[in-house]
Amino acid sequence: MKAFITGGAGCIGSELADRLLQEGHQVVVFDNLSSGKEEHIYSLTGNKNFQFVLGDLLDLAAVKNSISGSDVVFHLAANSDIKFAEGDPTDEDLKSNITATYNVLEAMRVNNVRKILFTSSSAVYGEASRMPTPEEEPLMPISLYGASKAGCETMISGFCHMFGMKAWIVRLANIIGPKSRRTGKTVITDFIERLRANGSELLILGNGKQSKSYLLTDDCIEGILTVFRKSDGMVNIYNVGPEDFVTVDDIGRMAAEEMNLEDVKFIYSGGDRGWIGDVPKFLLDTAKIRQLGWKPKHTSAEAVRLAIRSALRR
Repeated sequence: MKAFITGGAGCIGSELADRLLQEGHQVVVFDNLSSGKEEHIYSLTGNKNFQFVLGDLLDLAAVKNSISGSDVVFHLAANSDIKFAEGDPTDEDLKSNITATYNVLEAMRVNNVRKILFTSSSAVYGEASRMPTPEEEPLMPISLYGASKAGCETMISGFCHMFGMKAWIVRLANIIGPKSRRTGKTVITDFIERLRANGSELLILGNGKQSKSYLLTDDCIEGILTVFRKSDGMVNIYNVGPEDFVTVDDIGRMAAEEMNLEDVKFIYSGGDRGWIGDVPKFLLDTAKIRQLGWKPKHTSAEAVRLAIRSALRR
C-alpha cells in the first residue's frame, strides 16, 4: 500500500507515517511545515519506502503531482490553532481546512485515488444536547474551526457519492503526546510554561471547570487504523476518544504536582469558556468504534499526566 499523508510532519501524522513504514508500506508525507516539524520525520528519511514533499495544499498543481500513484490518502493537515481571539483573520480555517480539503479531493479525483481517511474533530458537534455525544448527533459547531471541519466532512461525502470514492472520518477528542510541545501550544504546555515563569500562581482561561477528553497519540493511531481496516461503507464516521474527561483545574493541579510545586494559586480570566468558540464541555460516545474492538489504553487523566511528564523531560 502507498499512503499519502497530509500534515505528516505533525504530532499525529509523523507517528502514523512511522507506524505504516514499520508495517512495510510506502509513505509520502506532504507538509508545508507551518506547524509540523522536519525533526519529527528526520528518523524516517533513511527508509527507502519514505518520501517527504515540502508543499502547500493550497497549491493544487503540486498536490495533483505528488498524490499520483497513491492507494489511500490520510488527510491530517489542518489549521492547528483552534483558538480565536478578536482581531484574528476569519479566513484561516476556510483556506487551511476547506480549500485544502477540496484540493486534496480534486487531486484524488483526477489521479483515480479512491480512498481517504480524514481527521475531523469533536468541535463539529458544538454544544451537543446529548452527553456522551454519538455520531448521529446533529452538527452544530460554535467555532469557525468546528464549522470548517464539518464543511470538510460534507464535501468528502459529496465527492464519495459523485465520484465513487470511499471515506473514513474520525471525530477526535483532544490529542496529546510527546511531540505536542513542538507542534503547537496546548493547555498542558501553556501551563508548564506559565508555572516555570512563576511557580506561585497560574492563570487559567475561563473558570477552570471546562471538561474535556484527552487521548494519547499512540491510542489515536490505533483508533485511526482500526476504523480504516475494520469498516467498509462508502462514508464511515466514528468518534475516537476515551470514556472520561478532566477539567482544566485538574490539569493545572497535575502540572503543579509533577513540577513539585505547592500552594499554587489559580487565577481565572472568568466566564464558562476559555476563548470565543470554545466548547466548555464535551464527551464523545465511542460505543461504535468499541464494537470494532478498539479502546484506549489510558483514561483522560492518565493521558494528561503522561503528557505532562513527557513535556517536562524536554
